[in-house]
Amino acid sequence: MINCDRCKTENLDGSQYCDECGAPLRPNNSSAQNQKTHAQGEEGQNGARAPFGGQRPEFAAGHVSAGLNLAALKSPAKPHARLVIEKGRSSGKQFMLSDVEAQIGRWDADGGVFPDVDLDTDDPEAKVSRRHARITLSSGQYFLEDLGSTNGTFINRGKRLSPGQRQALCDGDEIIVGKTFLRFHILK
Repeated sequence: MINCDRCKTENLDGSQYCDECGAPLRPNNSSAQNQKTHAQGEEGQNGARAPFGGQRPEFAAGHVSAGLNLAALKSPAKPHARLVIEKGRSSGKQFMLSDVEAQIGRWDADGGVFPDVDLDTDDPEAKVSRRHARITLSSGQYFLEDLGSTNGTFINRGKRLSPGQRQALCDGDEIIVGKTFLRFHILK
């Protein structure tokens, strides 16, 4: 059996996507190893929550699906920034940014939307758009851009960002997408 990192549902060996939530699945090396991991209380990396210090944050990078040769894949890029949810039931949840571009939104398998920062489980009222915003790193400067969201994107509770207009981001800035409050941190 393959356990889904997102919702923890058991799926049949060889499955590429979770039967419950549709998330891409990672192939197991052995079911015994998988049972050992969960017996020790370890969480999967997708959407894991734990106290600061011992937390294994979600990496905003490519998705891994069954059938890929994992040994042939290069290791993920080193994280250079992170987003932390500040309010609500997911307070403290972290998303590590390791690519030069990170999409923020809500996951939708039917629509083919798989954002790097997936707020689907953290946004029960669906105030975050599927393709809500994007953070980019260009020449050492971070930028935030609204992608035409319904409920807007804000930095430090300022004016709503105009769709397609990049706004500079600084360490410690507060980002609001829909009703989700995030804190942006540059890793040193």
